Amino acid sequence: MSQTSSSSVDAVRVLVRLHRILERADAGLTVPQYRVLAAIAQGGVRSAHLAERLAVRRPTLTVIADGLVTAGYACRESEAGDRRVVRLHATDAGRAALARADEALADRFDRILAEIPHPKRLVSDLLTIGDALDARLSADLATPANSAAPADPLTANPTGVPAL
Repeated sequence: MSQTSSSSVDAVRVLVRLHRILERADAGLTVPQYRVLAAIAQGGVRSAHLAERLAVRRPTLTVIADGLVTAGYACRESEAGDRRVVRLHATDAGRAALARADEALADRFDRILAEIPHPKRLVSDLLTIGDALDARLSADLATPANSAAPADPLTANPTGVPAL
């Protein structure tokens, strides 16, 4: 078993603390709701693909989506020709809620960025990490489901707890 570096552990702990700070922002949405709404606001997304993209189990996604639908922030639509395929779409109210949450979360994050020496570098590095995660997910989705590829610890989430 490899030894995890102390700096990696420290960085993970900072990310977890940052997550907690963002959770406490008055965003009008929980962080899991925010993540789902942000993903579906870009266009209708199949629930199965959304669960994989957000690294949550399908039942977890269903609970979050149910809350967004109940709040009027999202709707479900069956795909023409295959009613088994359901896509989630953001409603106008959902896009407005997302814009308010974006502002509240960005404000909270900007206050933290103002206290560090190289805020633009951190933002750039975070966006690079996001791109790497998206590329990894695309590669995983391109792999046939019946292949023997091992689960990726960066995207797999066996607990069903929403990922950061």
